[in-house]
Amino acid sequence: MARPPNKTGTSQIILVLGTVAAVAVVGGALYQAQKLSNEEELAMMEVIPQQLVSEAVVAAPQVPEAVIPEPETTIAVQPEPKTTPVMKAPQLPTLDNSDDFVRDRLLLIKHRADVETWLNTDDLIRRTASYMDGLSRGVVLSKIFPLTAPEGNFTTHRDGEIIWLNAGNYERYNSTVAAIISLDMKSMAKMFHFIRPLLESAFAEMGYRPRQMDGIILQAIDNILATPIIAEPIKLRRDSVAYQFAEPSLEALLPIQKQLLRTGPENTQRLQQQALALKDALLNP
Repeated sequence: MARPPNKTGTSQIILVLGTVAAVAVVGGALYQAQKLSNEEELAMMEVIPQQLVSEAVVAAPQVPEAVIPEPETTIAVQPEPKTTPVMKAPQLPTLDNSDDFVRDRLLLIKHRADVETWLNTDDLIRRTASYMDGLSRGVVLSKIFPLTAPEGNFTTHRDGEIIWLNAGNYERYNSTVAAIISLDMKSMAKMFHFIRPLLESAFAEMGYRPRQMDGIILQAIDNILATPIIAEPIKLRRDSVAYQFAEPSLEALLPIQKQLLRTGPENTQRLQQQALALKDALLNP
């Protein structure tokens, strides 16, 4: 995914939501890069019979739609004393000037030190929108919103011709998982509703309507919840440099789901509990 536009020349939170934006430019850029010149097109027309030349029709990807309900307005049974000052909700800044505003309020939520590192970047809202858009399609956009890198090196062991994923790899993700589960999901959901206009603006830059934004966020959560829990040892294969899951059903999973498998069954369960808590908090404000 391409980085969203930004006046400062930089782009791209997850609110784990997030945290964080542009998705539309890549397709056009690839098309232009691969497009034949006029001369080449004419040459092709001379070789290929006219009846075999047809224009390819590519269907646009289906964007999920949903509605995340707004919190109900609570009406006080008894009026507050007139001497009590009325506190007005702070006015939201513009999207281009929202980083400090959003960062300061997110850091009011109980968190681990890793979270402060994740938020120490620009374009938090745009990064969140872009990251969630990727997760809804099963893609982990680590360059747009980098989390804490796994500790140590990835390791495997062999048993004859069989390659096994070492269970010790799971501990490499403990710091990132601990940071995510340190966040209170009810507070994160309240933050979502508070800054929703900013998020809608970021998603609108990518061509999405509010209902599509809600669908994207919920689809991202559901992709996490749909990840299988694999308690037994996992076989790998190595056709080239990278390792792949030997079991076809596991290799066919979405990238985000395969990434969760690499964190181990316990960490996956912890992350799914957080995802479920966030979904419940969003749908039941």
